[in-house]
Amino acid sequence: MSRFAITPTPLAGLLCVQRQPLGDARGFLARLFCAEELAAAGWPGPVAQINHTRTERQGTVRGMHWQRPPAAEAKLVSCVRGAVWDVAVDLRAGSPTFLQWHAERLSADNHRALLIPPGFAHGFQALEDGVELLYVHSAPYTPVCEAGADALDARLAIAWPLPVQERSARDAAHAPLDSDFEGVVL
Repeated sequence: MSRFAITPTPLAGLLCVQRQPLGDARGFLARLFCAEELAAAGWPGPVAQINHTRTERQGTVRGMHWQRPPAAEAKLVSCVRGAVWDVAVDLRAGSPTFLQWHAERLSADNHRALLIPPGFAHGFQALEDGVELLYVHSAPYTPVCEAGADALDARLAIAWPLPVQERSARDAAHAPLDSDFEGVVL
């Protein structure tokens, strides 16, 4: 029995993963990751890292981050407390949806996740105070392959649902994408 309903988004390879919790009066169980089911949806496997983040303040934006080859990674992003506006931007060189973004509201209540393939930038905005996310990564964090773009870059034109209240100094220092940026070659 499948524990996920997986649906495509307008950006090829970016998938919405709807967990199917099993519950009763005691509560529920929801599978967060299944290598077999997600491999069929494009997860490149294996799991290299699982990270847990907490963002204290509503309106905070984190991102836009990605890793360049040879450490390009897929991510499965789930919200386990509160709610976020989760955004992925297609940065794949030659993609017909190059520089287009797609967002989903991920929350602890809706049991939704985004499966983000390599070559996409990722970021989110906290829609509530004290949100927590779990990230499953297909490659380990590799500082020399780390990249980022300004989440407020006019070229990306991401429609953040709330006024941006806070960003880290690192995220605020990311430059907008240069007009010569041709994408991530995978």
